Formats: sequence, structure tokens, C-alpha cells
Amino acid sequence: MKTLTNDALAAARRYLLLNARLIDRLRCERLLDGGPVDRALAVLRSYQNADGGFGNALEPDLRGPESQPEPVEVAFWILDELDAFDDPMVIRACDHLLTVTAPDGGVPFVLPSVRTSPRAPWWETPDDPPGSLVPTASIAGLLHKHKVEHPWLGPATEFTWAAIGGTSELQPYTARAILHFLEHVPDRDRAHDEFARLREAILATVSLDPAAEGEAHFPLDFVPEPGTLPLFGEEVLEAHLDALIDQQGEDGGWAPNFPMWTPVVAHEWGGFLTVSRLRTLKAYGRLTS
Repeated sequence: MKTLTNDALAAARRYLLLNARLIDRLRCERLLDGGPVDRALAVLRSYQNADGGFGNALEPDLRGPESQPEPVEVAFWILDELDAFDDPMVIRACDHLLTVTAPDGGVPFVLPSVRTSPRAPWWETPDDPPGSLVPTASIAGLLHKHKVEHPWLGPATEFTWAAIGGTSELQPYTARAILHFLEHVPDRDRAHDEFARLREAILATVSLDPAAEGEAHFPLDFVPEPGTLPLFGEEVLEAHLDALIDQQGEDGGWAPNFPMWTPVVAHEWGGFLTVSRLRTLKAYGRLTS
């Protein structure tokens, strides 16, 4: 079993100092050194708009200031890392989600306001977008995980159940969102039933070869920390944890394997993902003590 050496960890820290945003440096400081939560929260709060939503390139491929649903998910993942779901940012963001939720109970993948700012080419939407499992399912899953009560969550949960029930073939990001929701939604019997029904469809979106190139989605993208739903066996996870250590770049970071459409996002995604990879290695006991 491989572990990330102290030299490799030092290289990752140097990579973050040279390339990463302040929010990601502070995520790393909290993860590895028990750094202060308050400072990380103050920086995250600067990405939140007056309407309660998040924007301002917190999701690096959305460069504009306007609030979008996906940056709420990114903010919530960071709050999850910081164990700070009691911060007022959460309720403010949920209040905002109420204002952009589609009639079906889900939030759209992206809102038409995205057209006013530079963004990656895949952020496109019709004029009246419907709710989408990405990011509704992940946001709902995180709120359930932290037992947050808010009027947005009930309809969003029902939307997610209905959308899952009508699903048989999946795309990778949708599969990951569904898996996270099923991991944390309170109705455990229903979650296990849907997981059993969709397990093979989820696995069909996974690249089990650690050397797969291109925009592959690997087991650790689906289970970045140990969970309760039996998607992968121990041998698969161990092999991919070894591979994750080997995939650290010569510069000390972990590079994105999806398109970089403008130069700055390579640095911003690299910093975000490097901290996420370190978090996964720590969660599975692969950092040198």
C-alpha cells in the first residue's frame, strides 16, 4: 500500500502556493494543519452575492459575478469540508435557491443569466430551463447530511426522487450526484432500493482503468471518502488510491483531466482539485503520518 511521502506532500504545498486561489490554500491549511475555520469562511463569504447565491468564479468555468446554482454546490462542498454548515451562508443560499427553482422543484443546471459573462462552452441553457439532477441532487444530499431544515429541501428532495425514478441510463456527473444523494437522504430503504436498481448503470459511467486518458471519471471521483453504499470492492479502491498517488505531477499538483478553455482555469482547477485529492488520500489513510 502506497502512502504520499513527506516530500510529495511538501511539493503539493508548494504547488498550491504557486498556483492556487486563497480559498484553496486555506482549505489545505485546514485539512493538513487544523488551520482556522473563520478565515476560510471569510474568504468563502466573499464569493456570495447580495441575493444569497454564489458566483464570482467560485466555480472556475463560470467567470461572471452573477449567482448560479452550481457555485452553490461548490460552496456547500467547501462548507462540508470545514464542518461549517451552521454558518449563515447556508440558509442565505437556500433562500436564494427558492427564487431560482423551476416549477418541477429542482434548480436548473444553469440560468439564462450565464449569457452575460464569459464561461466554458458547455454552460448553455434554454430560456426557461427545467430542474436538473446536477446540481439539485448534490445540494440536497449535502443538506440532508448536515440535517439542515429549509423550505427548499422538501420539494427538491421530491424532485430528485422522481428524476431518479425515471432514470435508467446515466452520464458520469449525473451518476455522481445521484450517488451522493442516495448516500445521505434519510429514507434509507428507498435509497438502498434505488442504489440496487441503478448500481450497474452507475458503474457503466466509471473508468476502472487507472491509466484511462481523457475526461475519465474514476472510482475515487464517486467515493472521495468512504461511504456506506457498496459501489466498489476494496481491491478496486486500493488500486486507484495507489494510482492517485502516482498521478501527482512533477510540479506537485494534480491536473484536471477535462478541457481547459482559458489559461487561468488550469491554475484555479488545479488548486481546487489538488486539495480535494489530498482530502481523499487523508480520508483513506494514505498520507504519511
